[in-house]
Amino acid sequence: MTGLLDTAVDEARDEIVRVGTSLFDRGYVHASAGNISARVGDGHLITPTDAALGFLERDRLALVDARGEQRAGDRASKTLTLHRRIYAADPTARFIIHTHSTHLVALTLAGVWSQDDVLPPITPYFVMKVGHVPLIPYHRPGDPRVADLVTARIAGHLASHTPIRAVLLDRLGPVVWGPNAAAALAVLEELEETARLWLLTDRRPEPLTTDAIDELRSTFGAAW
Repeated sequence: MTGLLDTAVDEARDEIVRVGTSLFDRGYVHASAGNISARVGDGHLITPTDAALGFLERDRLALVDARGEQRAGDRASKTLTLHRRIYAADPTARFIIHTHSTHLVALTLAGVWSQDDVLPPITPYFVMKVGHVPLIPYHRPGDPRVADLVTARIAGHLASHTPIRAVLLDRLGPVVWGPNAAAALAVLEELEETARLWLLTDRRPEPLTTDAIDELRSTFGAAW
């Protein structure tokens, strides 16, 4: 069993480094903003505090056990509590990405569509790949109260059978998650692109009609 866990940790280390490099190279992150984690067994791997995601070193990633105690690597990101609480609240979450993506942070500064949906459903792929994204009021980076607000949103949407894959932290950017790195990346990319489109069009496009969204639900199982 230990060998299997060691293999999983090694694979997760490589995946986090790969994702961090990709995000940096494509302009989704800058400087030391943002963090990435993966669920491994009962514990988690997470990027170190103040790490530059484009220049991660696999052996310096923080390994944290089920109790939240660090077992290896540099000091864990100050958002560790938030990551651990998301994993606990959503059993399907196995990979989490937090960035300060330009257009999504700009959206919080310019004004979101609503507190429950930061963007209107203006494209079918936003409805299918992202879904509802609530705004989390501003708190300082690493404030543990943010975890309470995020997990309350996750629980509320699970209860209404519209599970969420992301939240937007006011002035700080998105936190997205999924069953693997590829799924989490897809949510982040579609979310940032929709924010860019919304801002480029001066926030004028009408949302998709109710009938159009119902068709996406029935055809593709969109959770909207």
